[in-house]
Amino acid sequence: MRKQALIHALKGGLVVSCQTQPEDPIHGTDFVVKMAKAAKWAGAVGIRANSPEQIRAIRNEVDLPIIGLWKIDHPDSEVFITPTLAAAKAVFEAGADVIALDATNQMTSEQTKGYELIAKVRAAIPEALIFADVATLDEAQQAVACGADIVAPTLRGYTKDTAGALCPDFALLKRMSDELGQRACVAMEGQVGTPLEARTCLENGAHFVVVGSAITRPHLIAKGFVDRMKTTQKTDA
Repeated sequence: MRKQALIHALKGGLVVSCQTQPEDPIHGTDFVVKMAKAAKWAGAVGIRANSPEQIRAIRNEVDLPIIGLWKIDHPDSEVFITPTLAAAKAVFEAGADVIALDATNQMTSEQTKGYELIAKVRAAIPEALIFADVATLDEAQQAVACGADIVAPTLRGYTKDTAGALCPDFALLKRMSDELGQRACVAMEGQVGTPLEARTCLENGAHFVVVGSAITRPHLIAKGFVDRMKTTQKTDA
């Protein structure tokens, strides 16, 4: 019942990805907490957060559902979003309601396919919802077959097989929703950059929409303005 209530609470809403990385000029736990508070003020229905430290800090200050993950780089693998069972447990123990993980066909550092972790997490943490980050329809189908509660094309354009793909991919979203919507919650995450695109996601079957950089990374937002203005100046010249 709790899982169903959580999924229902996200329906039709905006989840704001409140993350910072060490190389970001705004990096710091205090920043992500302020981001999450601002997102709640704006009417967001949930937060997506990275690392046990940042998840815990947000959980202590904001009473919205949290989709948690832990980005961990391994030199021998392209899989970095919650790549191990230990990482998933840490994310859940920090206060996440939903555990997001790479569910692609890419190999982990443990020499397993990303989606193979889903069953392990379900067995070890049955009370948690599992959010499968995929890049293709085939991966989405595999993730749902393995027991994912939520699936989204988060990694579209970021894997070797999908490099250069047009994103956000509304056609892929619609196919996922049409084919999998009766078996799992299909969400949209992946380079959604405007309110109009977010609305288009809902119109193409997304249960909810996750937006990050377009809202919470001011240095990238500012760079978009700078780069566009430079292009205009070159054209005028």
